[in-house]
Amino acid sequence: MSSGSNLRSEDQFLCSICLDVFTDPVTTPCGHNFCQTCITQHWEVNFPFKCPLCKELFTSRPQLGKMKKLLDLNRVQQCAVDVTLDPHTANPWLILSDDGKQVHCGNKRKKLPDNPERFSHCINVLGQQSFSSGRFYFEVQVKGKTDWDLGVSRESINRKGDITLSPQDGFWTVGLRNRNEYLASAGPPVCLHVQPGPEKVGVFVDYKEGLVSFYNVNAAALIYSFTGCSFTEKLYPFFSPCLNDGGQNSAPLIICTVNQPDRCSYNSSRLNLLVKNRQSKRR
Repeated sequence: MSSGSNLRSEDQFLCSICLDVFTDPVTTPCGHNFCQTCITQHWEVNFPFKCPLCKELFTSRPQLGKMKKLLDLNRVQQCAVDVTLDPHTANPWLILSDDGKQVHCGNKRKKLPDNPERFSHCINVLGQQSFSSGRFYFEVQVKGKTDWDLGVSRESINRKGDITLSPQDGFWTVGLRNRNEYLASAGPPVCLHVQPGPEKVGVFVDYKEGLVSFYNVNAAALIYSFTGCSFTEKLYPFFSPCLNDGGQNSAPLIICTVNQPDRCSYNSSRLNLLVKNRQSKRR
């Protein structure tokens, strides 16, 4: 399941049916958000089932998903962790920076020991840090790249020979191909419509809830979420800068320090004020 949110106006705090602050917000399959009671009552008296905003027609009563919180990016950024690349897992074509924060594909395969942790064929590297509980979040700059993959993987993944990125094989990733083709490696891959293209991608994991979410940090928008995942072992941050492509894809992936945009603080305060005003009116 995927959904998007854009923190651009106060109107996004309001349900378009009741014109009030969201109560138990849910998302329709077309991506619009409503109070759960409002959209439920709307469909009880209106048939066929349509989205009140875009008028998309549903052949049967659609299943509603829980709306991602309007300030979801700001919230998950509170779970930021320090991630560095593990050179013992890096494919021999990869070049890592001394501080373990950058990686790109070089022009020559290095002679390195084929230890069990190392990716022998695919252009991948893992983070040094592992996680088996709680929540964690990290951000990666992808600016200037034509191809890349990012996400998390379980500890027991295959690291030798050809690898398929899919949850069934222990990978939860999104990626870019051919400069503008975004996909989620959901097995089979899911094509994503991402506009504008991200310069920085945030990766959030809630281990207990089985959730992996990806964010376009610059647009403060959700790109895609894997939900209902079953995690039973350690998870590692996963990075693939992909092949150099004759210098066309030579820009590095860069693990960034997480900074919270000022507008998130403003919107958080504004949302709290709207909620307080609503509660006052009800008294």
